[in-house]
Amino acid sequence: MKTSKKLLNAVFEIWKNYNNHPFVLGIQNGNLDIEKFKYYVIQDFMYLINYTKVFAIGVAKSKSIETMQLFANYTHVLACNELNLHRKYMSELDISQERIKKTRIEIDNASYCAYMLNIAYTDEEIEILVAILSCAYSYEVIAKKILANNPKAIEHKIFGSWIKTYSSDDYAAHNEKLIDVMDNLSQNYDSDRLRHLIEIFIYCSEYEIKFWDFSWQYKN
Repeated sequence: MKTSKKLLNAVFEIWKNYNNHPFVLGIQNGNLDIEKFKYYVIQDFMYLINYTKVFAIGVAKSKSIETMQLFANYTHVLACNELNLHRKYMSELDISQERIKKTRIEIDNASYCAYMLNIAYTDEEIEILVAILSCAYSYEVIAKKILANNPKAIEHKIFGSWIKTYSSDDYAAHNEKLIDVMDNLSQNYDSDRLRHLIEIFIYCSEYEIKFWDFSWQYKN
């Protein structure tokens, strides 16, 4: 069994809850409180800055040109697609730079970022790939499930751009490459090494739930 399959099996119950989360359901049904979404955008912007740093460390830790190119290409995707999506939302939703500067990063967000950066600094390229996979791939899974449940959700004037970005073929192609490289690098790993990878993936998947939680719990 490929490593990616083992990882996904380990977090099956966690990931099943993503699309049942009230914040995600709000995006799907188009009735999410805009103030909660604004707060999510700000917190996710903070997260993505640190997330990009994890990929940058991955470039330095890479043992092959293929892996180096994967990490480098992802930093480009983040800078040109996801961060631009957030800047677009900030403009459309009148989120000022002053508000961003005054917003304190949520403790679970800070902890998530610190955990991934620690993995990046202390472990090797394969652990970095696993740490980033939870966020990268879960967003694709969530967006595609939203579309399956409500095809018209992509037409929403605010949430439609989010769904379109993470359900796109281009976004999926980058994830497919990430998974292929991770599976190839780990195909001969022993049970102890695989157990460590699964632990990282579970932690990051649990942090993803916490991200949806504090975004939903925000009160203006």
